[in-house]
Amino acid sequence: MRVLFVEDSSVLRRSVRRALRHEGYAVDVAEDGAEGLAAAQANEYDAIVLDVMLPKLDGLTVLRRLRAAGRQTHVLLLTARDTVADRVEGLRQGADDYLVKPFALDELLARVAALCRRAYGAKESTLRIGALDLDFSARRVSRDGSPVELTAREWRLLEYLARRLGEVVPRAEIEAHIYDEQVEPMSNVVDTAIYALRQKLGSGLIHTRRGLGYMLEVREE
Repeated sequence: MRVLFVEDSSVLRRSVRRALRHEGYAVDVAEDGAEGLAAAQANEYDAIVLDVMLPKLDGLTVLRRLRAAGRQTHVLLLTARDTVADRVEGLRQGADDYLVKPFALDELLARVAALCRRAYGAKESTLRIGALDLDFSARRVSRDGSPVELTAREWRLLEYLARRLGEVVPRAEIEAHIYDEQVEPMSNVVDTAIYALRQKLGSGLIHTRRGLGYMLEVREE
């Protein structure tokens, strides 16, 4: 899943980006409202974490312009102001969630995960796909009852394909949602990750549609 974090504090920017990447998210950051708005308009994100008090453009203005442009990406607002009026205003402008500073990183991560689930219309925390059991809350997968060890990025890739179960997901879309600017253009990072998942999950689950992309699906023999 790909997340945009817009925050003018360099210390907070680094710590939150590090925490999100540790959880397997692809993360883009912006240090002011203008940069954040440009990034949100140029890329497809599964969630945006947006500070309210920002240089150049404040967070509410960024949010208002995104909604006016038809962008429906789920947005978590961050603010140091904890009043009912502030929360109501943010929600009226189109925010999906609200978190008051200072906050616990674990809570922010939980809220981002919830927004990403909502992005795909998913409310359930578990899913069974053939012999696989996925626990989205615990970020665990087992096959025939035996746990499968995945890296954080491998888990995010599996989760993304699972949220699109039965659909062909183009390679470019996987790159856009699972990887950030650290990935070199024209790299084979997606192919390598798919190969690793197949090795760990077994054959017959992740299918290649040549020239189109990849699909997670259980097929009858």
